[in-house]
Amino acid sequence: MNTIQAKTINVITMGCSKNLVDSEFIMAKFAAAGWKVEFDADSFYHDLVIINTCGFILDAKQESVDMILEYARARKTGKIGKLCVIGCLAERYKNELKNEIPGIDLIHGINSIEELTREFCLDNIQCSNERFITTPSHYAYLKISEGCDRKCSFCVIPEIRGKHISRPVDILVNEAELLAGKGVRELILVAQDLTSYGIDLYGKNMLANLLLHLQSLKGIEWIRLHYAFPEGFPEEVLEIINDSKVICKYLDIPFQHISNKMLKIMRRGINRDKTLNLISKIRKKVPGIALRTTLLTGHPGETIDDFDELKRFVETVKFERLGVFSYSHEENTHSWKRFRDDLPDEEKARRVSEIMNIQQEISLSLNETKIGKIIKAVIDRQDDQFYYGRSEYDSPEVDNEIIIKKSETLVPGTFHKVKITGAGEFDLFAELVKR
Repeated sequence: MNTIQAKTINVITMGCSKNLVDSEFIMAKFAAAGWKVEFDADSFYHDLVIINTCGFILDAKQESVDMILEYARARKTGKIGKLCVIGCLAERYKNELKNEIPGIDLIHGINSIEELTREFCLDNIQCSNERFITTPSHYAYLKISEGCDRKCSFCVIPEIRGKHISRPVDILVNEAELLAGKGVRELILVAQDLTSYGIDLYGKNMLANLLLHLQSLKGIEWIRLHYAFPEGFPEEVLEIINDSKVICKYLDIPFQHISNKMLKIMRRGINRDKTLNLISKIRKKVPGIALRTTLLTGHPGETIDDFDELKRFVETVKFERLGVFSYSHEENTHSWKRFRDDLPDEEKARRVSEIMNIQQEISLSLNETKIGKIIKAVIDRQDDQFYYGRSEYDSPEVDNEIIIKKSETLVPGTFHKVKITGAGEFDLFAELVKR
């Protein structure tokens, strides 16, 4: 083990942006204790490797297991010191991981920060609300709550993460101020359920109140909202979005389905008419808003008629941004207990492809309407020929990019006016508007 550098740690994050936030807090703790911290490093030879796992659906679980196996082999051959597995997969399958994968030294579940603090004697390290930033330095995720109280039939998150717990407004504002002080210009609010924010702490929804505080912070140019639940959505937020110069006209609100039968089976707490009425209200109160949704197809009970209704929903509503997942039969969910997963994987995949083909045409058509318009874009990255940016209508990694031919030197993280010159199915092309 002579090749191992003293007190080095590599933190690898699997899964969602909420996991990423947890990892960033963990890294700050170790850095404050004097460790040399790396994240998602390809190399070995670290004193400690922490893998923050995802346990949401089958594909994500397999990716996490494959990563653990890779580093367990490295642990066995002496390439790394200790291997620690944390996060959702560890919460769901702690005993299985311990028994079936030799080489794991430590396994901790969802309370990873507290458990690691005790495990590595970091209790006295003072770095409250300090985080590493592992995203490009101009944007960061702000996790406003943990867990979920919803009873969706297909979702294992309440089983893993427990009840919905909001983080206090003042703590979030303080964290956002620290991020802004590090150069963050875009805050992406994430939670399993933004819609329920504050109810457990304050006895009422506080999402609007939080947004009013955050939009006044110096240095923050964009705030966007991810993962609002349709049922009970606080409509007062819409007026704030529309009136704000900082809050993006963008909302990620997973609807999952439109068939009344399927919405009931999925236990979504909302029906077709209420769904369509909510979409209409959102677009009326925030003209020009980009709606991102997620759909789930292949759930037990979904007939061809239900699927056809879902397709018509996509064709009619014309979501600006849309993702589709096939149903994963997850143990300890309501669906796992009540239904057989009797739809072949090939049919699930076919339904996903069919909806995405429809969305591809919709996306191209909507993108073409942008040609000739001048919009504000943030520069995310560059290569030899192009800059790659985004508008307020696009979230990083999941939405459209704006591809800008290099004509002058731009710095990633800066905002510029660009003129849209062309459109693809999921990208826009633009030229810089001369200042």
